[in-house]
Amino acid sequence: MPPETAGGGGLAVFDLDGTITRHDTLVGFVLTCLWRRPWRLPRLLLVPPLALHYLIHGDRGRLKGALIRATLGGLTTGELAQCAERFVPRVLRDDTFPAALQAIAAHRLQGDRLLLMSASVDLYVPLIARALGFERDICTRVRWRSDGHLDGRLATANCRGEEKKRCLQALIARQAPQRIYAYGNSGADLPHLALAQYAYLVNPGARLRRAAGPGIQVLRWSH
Repeated sequence: MPPETAGGGGLAVFDLDGTITRHDTLVGFVLTCLWRRPWRLPRLLLVPPLALHYLIHGDRGRLKGALIRATLGGLTTGELAQCAERFVPRVLRDDTFPAALQAIAAHRLQGDRLLLMSASVDLYVPLIARALGFERDICTRVRWRSDGHLDGRLATANCRGEEKKRCLQALIARQAPQRIYAYGNSGADLPHLALAQYAYLVNPGARLRRAAGPGIQVLRWSH
């Protein structure tokens, strides 16, 4: 981090999948839930048609909600909390970039507020945020049935791309941080990275690096 910014008053925004973790977390969470419920495994046969629908219509949010509904729909809050309690420690132990954890710790030491902002869902993202010491998380929310069982469809817009930018803009308007740091890893992160004075792309490919422009720094975090 730039030495002239020491002293606190900043906001450090971290994406999750591919930025803190090496891999997508939603698929891992779904599989964790299904592993102890093998009678639900045939529901995975619904995934290829859902993927085909996405290829035709290009709606990631609808795909995400349909995947969750197809595989986990009907589970209770308690059952899903147990899944998250098994899943999150394993992710933090085995699937995080050490450099990401070091960056989070450095921002905390500097006195910056920490925000985890992810398109992944609230079935486990808040638990990851708390475990890593984030003060707040913003993520995609899922819908529940009136009987306390999971519906699975999305209750909010998919927190990705322009929606993630909109959420960050609203937070900036309320909190007016002195400076903003933002970490991401994909083209979908570029809109909200543009709001930061210090923006970082983690392990981008050559095409993404060119699309990012000169105002975004590249970080190479070892696997």
